[in-house]
Amino acid sequence: MTEKIRVAVVGAAGAFGMKHLDGLMNIPDAEVTVVSGTRLEPTQAVAEKYGVANAVVGLDAVLERDDVDAVILATPTGLHASQTQAVLAAGKHVQVEIPLADSLADAEAALEAAESSDRVAMVGHTRRFNPSHQLVHNRIAAGEFSVQQMDVQTYFFRRTNTNAKGEARSWTDHLLWHHAAHTVDLFAYQAGRIVQANAIQGPVHPELGIAMDMSIQLKSESGAICTLSLSFNNNGPFGTFFRYIGDTETYIARYDELYNGREESIDVSHVAVSMNGIELQDREFISAIREGREPNSSLRQVIDCYRVLGSLEKQLA
Repeated sequence: MTEKIRVAVVGAAGAFGMKHLDGLMNIPDAEVTVVSGTRLEPTQAVAEKYGVANAVVGLDAVLERDDVDAVILATPTGLHASQTQAVLAAGKHVQVEIPLADSLADAEAALEAAESSDRVAMVGHTRRFNPSHQLVHNRIAAGEFSVQQMDVQTYFFRRTNTNAKGEARSWTDHLLWHHAAHTVDLFAYQAGRIVQANAIQGPVHPELGIAMDMSIQLKSESGAICTLSLSFNNNGPFGTFFRYIGDTETYIARYDELYNGREESIDVSHVAVSMNGIELQDREFISAIREGREPNSSLRQVIDCYRVLGSLEKQLA
């Protein structure tokens, strides 16, 4: 292996491709050698912006290169599982953006490929890495806090196929397989394995073909409960807001920021080397490759999340 881990970002011109590039620029052990997209012109523009030497079209053009050790997939959800398998088959390490798949069968197939490989395989479950959630997790691990209930709101105003930058995209996002995946995995990470899950959904959008509103209830083996409300219809604050109700304190997490139940800010600047959850996620990926170990948020660690989502999909059907 070269001195630096040579990384390709696929889907580089998208909202999250650029977030990964922002993070990778701060990681001394990483060097982005190539960016890839579906169209050459915008991909070249991204390469110029970040000082990346090579811009290509498609995943195949990345996998055939000998200057790539690892690939970050920030591509449409429906491609995640098959592309993860393709990267592993090419002998390269892979980090795929959340969700790993939009079906349990595809998630299991990707896991099988990861377990048959000696490469690092990781999913971008960013909530495990946000400093706010890390502080709560550290307190749980130290025996200083125990989750009794989590109340989570995941709200967007999205009536068309647009990304986080407000740009048109060719695929449809999903409340269950994408946005609920963040909370389902985080709840298990903080409170223990999920033993009960229930879901209901609102009307299906006539053009997008998905439910625009959803409610999910979860219970963990510790007895903790979680209530998750999701909506693409909310004409208000954008994003996800987590309330941890525990035995010693209440915490409110808003991405990388943390507050107590009285809305007093909690300093999380000491939790990690960065305040950017995606950068911390990428740092874990690079470190796991360098150290030859399983990363936090490996496919093995997150597969139970997709098994819960699969059971909820059956309920909703």
